Amino acid sequence: MSLITNQFFIGFCINFILICIFCKIPLMTKSGWISAGILGSILWGCLDWQGWMSVVIYLLFGSLVTKIGFKFKKEQGIAEKRGGKRGPENVWGAAATGLFLAIMIKFNAANEVMFKIGFAASFASKLADTFGSEIGKRFGKNTYLITSLKKVERGTEGGISLEGTLASVLGSILMAFIMLRLSLISTNYHFIIVAASGFLATLSESIIGARFQNKYNLSNEMVNAIQTSIASVFAIFALILYSYFLN
Repeated sequence: MSLITNQFFIGFCINFILICIFCKIPLMTKSGWISAGILGSILWGCLDWQGWMSVVIYLLFGSLVTKIGFKFKKEQGIAEKRGGKRGPENVWGAAATGLFLAIMIKFNAANEVMFKIGFAASFASKLADTFGSEIGKRFGKNTYLITSLKKVERGTEGGISLEGTLASVLGSILMAFIMLRLSLISTNYHFIIVAASGFLATLSESIIGARFQNKYNLSNEMVNAIQTSIASVFAIFALILYSYFLN
């Protein structure tokens, strides 16, 4: 068995065992767990345990913050469906960009640093979005449409609050720090790029939600995929600019 095949096989076995143990925990639907297993197996094969662990940590933080004030959000009609359980559409909407970049890292070592920064930024933006949305819906005192600053109801697509925006900053910084600690990114400048790109992409997601989501009937998952792609592009572009002026 080749080294590459062996890594994917190990990833499959570890994910299979862990999902069998933890599938009763109400984090995901049955099909969500299957999708997570496929995603986790590929990530382990491409990025070893560090890439896999970064996404597991993202999932745990995202699931925990969703539960904050869940009763209140449910009463207001703005809680996540299925009691906050993630389905396959949530898994792939959040991770499709990161998965693509993980595969690129595996088979295009010449641009490994660039793709790793894009990978890290995609998940920084998603955790920032989850923190901002869930904390903003529960604790935001005033919600404003990002494109006009007109006051709107909690949970409005494109609505932002001061509390939610600060939570987004925290979420992006937290995910960037995790990526740094797991050595997926390696310098303080990479950390700044990832954290900044994650937060800026979250603001972009709010603009898309306000201007285009209803107009073009975009699903939340499609918007998430666009957002994570924007974060990766921001981060890669910032790295290229930095490298250009450094040289």
